[in-house]
Amino acid sequence: MTSTDATITLLIVDDHPVVRDGLRGMFLSAPGFEVLGEASTGEEAVALTAGLDPDVVLMDLRMPGGGGVAAIAELARTGARAKVLVLTTYDTDSDTLPAIEAGATGYLLKDAPRDELFTAVRAAAEGRTVLSPAVASRLVSRVRTPAPAPGGTPLSAREREVLILVARGTSNREIARELFISEATVKTHLTHLYAKLGVKDRAAAVAAGYDRGILG
Repeated sequence: MTSTDATITLLIVDDHPVVRDGLRGMFLSAPGFEVLGEASTGEEAVALTAGLDPDVVLMDLRMPGGGGVAAIAELARTGARAKVLVLTTYDTDSDTLPAIEAGATGYLLKDAPRDELFTAVRAAAEGRTVLSPAVASRLVSRVRTPAPAPGGTPLSAREREVLILVARGTSNREIARELFISEATVKTHLTHLYAKLGVKDRAAAVAAGYDRGILG
């Protein structure tokens, strides 16, 4: 199933029925969202994603009978179209870091305000990285903390601008429009700043940006 331009389709994954009911009610009350289904385990989430083809999977991390990280990795392995937005109670390194490595698009805590959650789901549907400040602060302390770049090469002024916009969830097209450059040039800047920060993707670059003080 593919959503219309106006509607983002969702699969809610959480082992607590009360949480699933609350999230479903929240999204049903807001325009522009459609909840296609619910899952209580990671394995069930993978199966339902294959059948329902949602735009976004709202994924809990700790669940009996198949956790969120394994499900994220399996969705990435199978090439699922859905973007995964982690929504978890836990912000420890042992929870968030494996989710990043597995390929999740965004990471929020369950105490995020309603409007922040809606914004994050929209951003995730567009493939934009979403990191709550609380989660980002955990990410910078361990596995994804980059090694110093050779020679201590700092980011250029333009690369810093691009990184700041990436941290805001801005797409390559929007970055190109805001900075009056081509999308190809944006991709080149991203390649260069990834190399300088010692990372491989947007989420890791944002985490590194916080760690280096580039993003405050």
